Amino acid sequence: MRLKPHFGAPAFAAALALLLSCAIHAQEPAKAATDETGRSNSPFSRSEADLPKGPAPRLGEHPDLSGYWVPSHAPADKPVGNLGKDFPGYKLPFTPAGEKAHKYNVEHTVDPEALCIVGGLPRHNASGLPFQLLQGQDHAVFLYWYTTYRLVPFDGSKHSDDPDPSFFGEEIGSWDGDTFVIDSTGFKQERTWADENANPHSDAQHVLERWTRPDAGHLHLEMVVNDSKFYTEPVHYQRTWLLGKPGDEVHEYSCSEDNVDAPHLGPGPGKIGADGQRGFDKLTPLPPPPTKDHPAVTSIPQ
Repeated sequence: MRLKPHFGAPAFAAALALLLSCAIHAQEPAKAATDETGRSNSPFSRSEADLPKGPAPRLGEHPDLSGYWVPSHAPADKPVGNLGKDFPGYKLPFTPAGEKAHKYNVEHTVDPEALCIVGGLPRHNASGLPFQLLQGQDHAVFLYWYTTYRLVPFDGSKHSDDPDPSFFGEEIGSWDGDTFVIDSTGFKQERTWADENANPHSDAQHVLERWTRPDAGHLHLEMVVNDSKFYTEPVHYQRTWLLGKPGDEVHEYSCSEDNVDAPHLGPGPGKIGADGQRGFDKLTPLPPPPTKDHPAVTSIPQ
């Protein structure tokens, strides 16, 4: 259910709108529910100690990458949501056109995902949300919490001569030994960000993903983004996910239904902390606490 700001306090409503736009993408709840053992019941979190041990399962001659995968919170996998995670100062190597596009996103573009526009690639690979991967005989499907998906064939298909632009691009899968490789071209450019921090990508973008399952409990990605219009060199990004609990799965999430916040959101990603990660907790000062006269939220009329 979407939350509706109380518009009687404009400053608070604006801050709350930023909070909501950040919460859409991403971050794990501050205090997850726990079971009788004290372990997390959250479908967004997983402890290394609880992961299954042993080798990765196999599906025929290849590792089976299927599973519900949640973000790792190891230092090497932070900050979440930032394509420049492994660059000094989180600064991506922009061309002049890239600098211009980034400036425009920050100053003029509302976060596309806050408007219920598909994040696509490479943004979904940097997301703080879990995803579900189902591997078949000649296709793999990635299911996301935004009730969207991408279908990747590994049946020997080749790229089209002139693919229709899409948010995830035209994706062609193949196997390199035990590594699942996805080669994607043909991206939309307008109204999309490369990550949560308003970094841009162009229609010239080419994304190469290499997915491995080193053991039963981990899934690893090495991704290279080539975009000569906006970046002076390939952008390298890597991270690891942890296997969720048995029974965890994505659920329906209708972003556009009752999306009352969209008209009130400002442009750009909001405050990004020195740790390279955006979030409502980066606001200075934080919104005032709710009062009787100005409650934090009201229910959406039924």
